[in-house]
Amino acid sequence: MKHIVKISLTICLSISTLLINAQVVGKSARGTFALTNATIVTVTKGTVQGTLLIQDGKIAGIGTNVNVPTGATTIDCSGKFIYPGLIDGGTQLGLNEVGSVSLTQDFNEIGDFTPQMQALTAVNPNASAIPVTRVEGVTTVLTQPSGGVFPGTAALINLVGYTPDQMYAGFKGLVLNFPEVRRRPFGNDTRTDEDLKKEEEKLIKQLNEIWDQGALYAKIKADGGQTEYNPEMEAVSAVVKGDMTLLLEVNRNNAIESAIKWVQDRKIKKVVFTVVAEGWRVADKIAAANIPVITGPVIALPTRESDRYDKAYANAGLMQKAGVKVVLRTNDNENVRNLPFNAGYAVAYGMDKDAALKAVTITAAEIFGVDKTLGSLEVGKSATLFVSTGDPFETKTKITNLFIDGWNVALESRHTQLYEEFLDRKPGLNKGK
Repeated sequence: MKHIVKISLTICLSISTLLINAQVVGKSARGTFALTNATIVTVTKGTVQGTLLIQDGKIAGIGTNVNVPTGATTIDCSGKFIYPGLIDGGTQLGLNEVGSVSLTQDFNEIGDFTPQMQALTAVNPNASAIPVTRVEGVTTVLTQPSGGVFPGTAALINLVGYTPDQMYAGFKGLVLNFPEVRRRPFGNDTRTDEDLKKEEEKLIKQLNEIWDQGALYAKIKADGGQTEYNPEMEAVSAVVKGDMTLLLEVNRNNAIESAIKWVQDRKIKKVVFTVVAEGWRVADKIAAANIPVITGPVIALPTRESDRYDKAYANAGLMQKAGVKVVLRTNDNENVRNLPFNAGYAVAYGMDKDAALKAVTITAAEIFGVDKTLGSLEVGKSATLFVSTGDPFETKTKITNLFIDGWNVALESRHTQLYEEFLDRKPGLNKGK
């Protein structure tokens, strides 16, 4: 019995050691780097050959006539490509670690009205899914809360840093789940169409009451009046005043039309529709309203059984061709790394390839208001980029180098380390033979 206990303890300690080691990722390094002999896909200014110079965290030179300073670390990129870091327009990365362990979940607060809750403060910089995400060239993500009508405020983060503040990439947006009432997919739903309509009208009325309170709160403060500090109304009034973007989540085509009318009636200055699963049905109306869209995941099922199997794949492309400004998202926490493959699916099912690349780079940066620093390769912008062996939308492509704000980030994760651990097992099962 003692031997069994001893063996079990040894096995547990070995597994624990392996798991701990699998989480240790090499440290990032800052310095001057010359990425030479590369094909540089700038996104905004075409494709050029030559050198990309990184200095003081920024892109200091691009092209064939770049003066490389003495002491710079040279990385030969012959036969390789340089792209700007990919941006995911909607995730729970850093907020949700293990689905079965509530202590690792911090994305859903109690109550339907918690707009003041900041996703940024809840981000875990040491989340194991972060290095897993980086190895596919995803450098920046919008991480957001969920649940309720106003679940909180989302934040754009770069995937490197020891604290949430170090990771913050310069954008916050208030999340609104627009009221949608639909029939339950299972069970006996006896509600009539009229019942569903009345229920949705009731929810919109409640939304309008909240919005009117926020507008009144903003007006009182603007007029110099006295009011008790109200964190909920502070968050809503920021959107009312146009100081913050409203991230309005909506899916069904008739709900999208209602949301367009609601936004116009309320004269909301900064708004982005998110998910928009049935956007393809009313793409012309979204385009006419000039409302940008963050849609995804692309790799998903259709919203209705009567739809073609590929409608989710084609949704982004159909909206883009109708004139809608489209950004892509995975809406995930563990598999945000699959963002480039979501984009690849969108291209395979009709989206223009250049538009798809922009949807995860410069267009995303524009919607988030950070296009002066992120989203493309230009002199003076943040050195947030990656080196690859080919098109990042192709599954065979490998990312060989990655930089975020000039930091040379180690391309290691628990996945790569476990792969290396078990690739050549020594000692093996045949020890002693």
